[in-house]
Amino acid sequence: MHPVRPFNFSAGPAALPPEVLSLVAEEMLDWHGSGMSVMEMSHRGREFISIYEAAEADLRELLQVPPHFRILFMQGGGLGENAILPLNLSRGGAVDVVVTGSWSKKSAGEARRYADVRIAADAASLDAGGRYVDIPDPATWQLRREAAYVHVCSNETIDGIEFQSLPDLKALGCDAPLAIDFSSHVASRPVDWSKVGIAFAGAQKNIGPAGLTLVIVREDLLGHALPICPSAFDYKIVAEAQSMYNTPPTFGIYVAGLVFQWLKRFDYGGKTGLAAIEQRNIDKAALLYTALDGSSLYENCVAARCRSRMNVPFFLRDERLNDAFLAGARERGLLQLKGHKSVGGMRASIYNAMPLEGVQALVSYLKDFETRHG
Repeated sequence: MHPVRPFNFSAGPAALPPEVLSLVAEEMLDWHGSGMSVMEMSHRGREFISIYEAAEADLRELLQVPPHFRILFMQGGGLGENAILPLNLSRGGAVDVVVTGSWSKKSAGEARRYADVRIAADAASLDAGGRYVDIPDPATWQLRREAAYVHVCSNETIDGIEFQSLPDLKALGCDAPLAIDFSSHVASRPVDWSKVGIAFAGAQKNIGPAGLTLVIVREDLLGHALPICPSAFDYKIVAEAQSMYNTPPTFGIYVAGLVFQWLKRFDYGGKTGLAAIEQRNIDKAALLYTALDGSSLYENCVAARCRSRMNVPFFLRDERLNDAFLAGARERGLLQLKGHKSVGGMRASIYNAMPLEGVQALVSYLKDFETRHG
C-alpha cells in the first residue's frame, strides 16, 4: 500500500506543500474575487502588486534579510544566474570559485565567458576517486586580493554536499564579497548575511514552480554591470524597477508567496517559522542518514560534517539491484529516487515540503528491501 498522495523525492522541480497546492487550485479561476486568475493579471495592476509586495515582505522577514540588501524576482533559473552574476559583479576581472560539486564546477565554466576565473579550491582533489565528498578547509583556499567576488554553491544538489556554516572571507584575509548559489536549500535554514554579498536561487527546488529566480544582493554591489549585460539582467535596473522592468514570472511569485506564508506559520517541535522547518529538516536528515549508515546494502560517501540536509545521494553496493529497488519504491508510492545521470545511484531530495512521514516511509522501504535482497 502507498499513501493517498505519493511522496515525491524529486530534486527539482520538486514537491510543494499540499496545503499550498490546494489553495492554488481553489484560487485558480478567480483570485480573491478579482474575476481573474493570477496568470491573467497585469503585473502592474494593484492586484498583482499586492501579491508581489506581500511575497517580498514575507521573504525578507523569514530570512531576516537586512535593509541594505535588495530582493529581486528574476527569470533565467540557477544556470542563468551563473552568467548573470559575472555580468553584474565581475567587472571583467578576477573571480575566484570554490568547486565542491557539479554545480559549482558548472558555475566556474560559465563565469569564464566573462571573467578571469581561478579555482580557489577543488573538492575533487580530496578523494582518491575524484568524487565530490567533502569541502576543502577554507584556510587552504587560494584567494586573490583582486577578486571581484568569491563564488560557492552552499548546497550541491547533485553531490549532496552542504556548507553547515558559510566561510568568513574577512577572517581569511579576503575583502571580496561572497556569492552563494543557495538554490537547493534556500529557506531551509538561516543565512548569516554578514558573510554574504549576494545569494541567488532557482525557486523550483524549495520554494515554487520553475521559472522564478530569487536574487538577494547587497546594495553597494549594484551598478557595476558589464556593457554587454542585457538591461533586463542588470541588477541595478531590476532593483530600481522593483523587479518589474521585465514582465516577471507572476505565477511563480504568487506560488512562492503562498509558500512563504506557509513557512511563517509552520509549527514543529514547539517552534514556528524558519526555526521549525530547520528543526524538521534536521530530524528528517538524521533519520535517513542513520538508516543508510547502519546498512550493509547502501552507502553514502559524503563526509559527515558536510552532508546535505536537502539532497541525500546513496548507492546500492550491488548495482544490479538498482532497477528492482526503483520499481519497488514506485509500488510503495516513493517517487523520483533515481540519482542524477552524472553520478548514478539513488538520491532522495527531502526539501521543506517533504513531511517526516515521507522519510519514515522511505526508511521503512530501505529496511524491507535490504531484508529481501541484502
